[in-house]
Amino acid sequence: MKENIGMGILAGGNWIIDNVKIIDVYPKEDKLANILKESNSNGGAPYSVLKAISRMGFQFPLKGIGAIGDDERGDYILNECQKLNIDSSQIIKVQDSNTSYTDVMTVLGTGRRTFFHSRGANAHLDESYFNFSGHKSKIFHLGYLLLLDRLDAIGSDGLTGAAKVLKEARKCGMVTSADLVSEQSERFKTIIPLALQYVDILFVNEFEAGMLTGIEICDEEGECSIVNAYKAADTILNAGVQRWVIIHFPKGAIALNKSGDKLFQPSVKMSAENIKGSVGAGDAFAAGVLAGFHDDWTMAKCLLLGVNVAAASLMDASSSESIVPWQECLKLGENFGYNEVKFR
Repeated sequence: MKENIGMGILAGGNWIIDNVKIIDVYPKEDKLANILKESNSNGGAPYSVLKAISRMGFQFPLKGIGAIGDDERGDYILNECQKLNIDSSQIIKVQDSNTSYTDVMTVLGTGRRTFFHSRGANAHLDESYFNFSGHKSKIFHLGYLLLLDRLDAIGSDGLTGAAKVLKEARKCGMVTSADLVSEQSERFKTIIPLALQYVDILFVNEFEAGMLTGIEICDEEGECSIVNAYKAADTILNAGVQRWVIIHFPKGAIALNKSGDKLFQPSVKMSAENIKGSVGAGDAFAAGVLAGFHDDWTMAKCLLLGVNVAAASLMDASSSESIVPWQECLKLGENFGYNEVKFR
């Protein structure tokens, strides 16, 4: 593919191998659960987003930045990047460190996931890995904040490494986007705000939005308040995000920008038998939105593609194997319909 100025998506951050295990029930401590099926697949924001875009059939350049181990898992990542036409020249092998992996326990029938994560080489990723000289990408996507030890560290200038990387990407003319990890800690309010002024598009789920703002979007029964979602998005915008705050949750997604444009897109109504696992659904959603944004789609159409790509990802226990060309993804909403959500 020929590169042009302002074309393509560059994604950096966590490169992970997911060891997905389908279990019959999630056990209490000291109790047993049965592993019914297991497989390995891609994990982490850049890996999953770029793979999803490739599988959707978009033809613009895709590039990755990251750290992997000099091991079998690292070789798997590099080989798959080659197959998917993802430029991996800036994915660097770290000696004496393993490639990051996650054991994902997915309960059959509910798709609920529990993660056991080994940081591995991702813990070594710092600003020095991000060389933007000569890059002509339109979008730079970084994730996951709060899961990148050195990029989450605060320097003497009061900025995190992630903030400085995003700042440099914007200086080079790229639209920046970022995604977070759902960590249950106060670091949301001490680490994330330092980077927001350098983020053009921020993706968060309902839990992360609540941790950032203190505004509850979904209750314990899973019922979500669209009104509260907009309030949370407005709070995050005022904290520094430059263009769009996008909050996704099981029943849909909202987007809000500085001009006050509000958008709501319900998610595809997927039956229980069609849901094999929800790992990677957030990255699939982000991939759909970013691919559309790259091609100058309206944000409404970007959200529509996002929820449909997320729906496609649910049809396999892995993050991306069930994602099909984007035109076919959009047919899922036509075939299954969309969830009904009350504005409250």
